Amino acid sequence: MANFLDFEKPIAELEGKIEELRHLSDSDEINIAEEVGRLQGKAERLLRQTYAKLTPWQKTLVARHPDRPHFGDYVGQLVEDFTPLAGDRVYGEDSAIVGGLGRFRGHSVVMIGHEKGADTTSRVQHNFGMARPEGYRKAQRLMRLAERFHLPVITLVDTSGAYPGIGAEGRGQAEAIARTIEISLDLKVPVVAAVIGEGGSGGAIAIATADRILMLEHAVYSVISPEGCASILWRSAEQAQDAAEALKLTAQDLLKLKVIDEVIEEPLGGAHRGRELTIDAVGDRLESNLHELRKLGGADLRAGRREKFLAMGQSGLN
Repeated sequence: MANFLDFEKPIAELEGKIEELRHLSDSDEINIAEEVGRLQGKAERLLRQTYAKLTPWQKTLVARHPDRPHFGDYVGQLVEDFTPLAGDRVYGEDSAIVGGLGRFRGHSVVMIGHEKGADTTSRVQHNFGMARPEGYRKAQRLMRLAERFHLPVITLVDTSGAYPGIGAEGRGQAEAIARTIEISLDLKVPVVAAVIGEGGSGGAIAIATADRILMLEHAVYSVISPEGCASILWRSAEQAQDAAEALKLTAQDLLKLKVIDEVIEEPLGGAHRGRELTIDAVGDRLESNLHELRKLGGADLRAGRREKFLAMGQSGLN
C-alpha cells in the first residue's frame, strides 16, 4: 500500500515493519517467518478492528482513496468489446463522464460512469470526475441510444459533484443535470446504478436515477460534501467531521433511509486493498439485478422507477 490514510497510521507502521523483516530475511537468509507471521496477524486484527468502526468522515476518506478502482478499471475487468462514444452533439466532449457500448456477462449494455483518473495527468484530463454540461448531455444521448436498441443501462457513480465553473454554468449545468434525471426516469429499459466511491450532489444523482441503486460498503452519497456543508453551517470547513455525521451519507444510513437498495461488501481494508475482488463483487450484483429487471416490461420499469423516487422521504411525512 503506497497511500495510507491518517487513521491507518498504526497499520502502516506494522506493515512497514513486516516489509523490513522480509527484506532482512532476503538479504541475510535469517529465518524470521514466525515473527513476520505474528506481525501479519496483528496487522490484520488491527485492520479489522479499525474498519469495523469507521466514522462517517473516515468512510468519506476511504471513498476518496486514490487507489480505489475507477470506472476504467470496472470496464476493463467486466466489459468485453467496450466501445466508448464521445461528444454530446451540441457543444463538445467531456472526459469526466465516459460511456459507450459493450458486452457485460454475455449481454450487450450501455455503460456510463464518472472517471476521476488514476494519476496527475489523467485526473486533469478527466477533470477529477467533475462533469460539465456536455458530459451530462452525452449521458442523455447514450441513454436514448440504449432505449432505441433495447439495451439495459449500467451507471457507475464516482464524483465529488458537477463542475461549478463559470463556463459550465453558462452552458446550462443545472438544466443538463435536470434533463438527465428526467430522461433517466422516462427510460423503458432496465437501469442499474452503483455508487463506487463518492456520490456528490446533483452531479451524482444525474446518472444514479435508476431502478436499483447499489452502493459499496465504504462509499458515500450525499447532497453536498462534508466540507461544503460545514462551510455553510459553521462558516468553516474544519468541522467537516461533524457535517459528515449529520449528513447521513454512509451506505448503511442510506439503506435504512431507503435511498439505496443494496450495500455491496468490500474486502477487508476497503476496495483499494482488494481491487479485483471488489470489481467482481460489483459485477455479480449488477448481473443479478439486471437479470431480475429484464423480466419486466418497459412500461412497468418506467412506472416503478418513478414511484420509487416519488416515495423517497414520504415515511418521514406521516
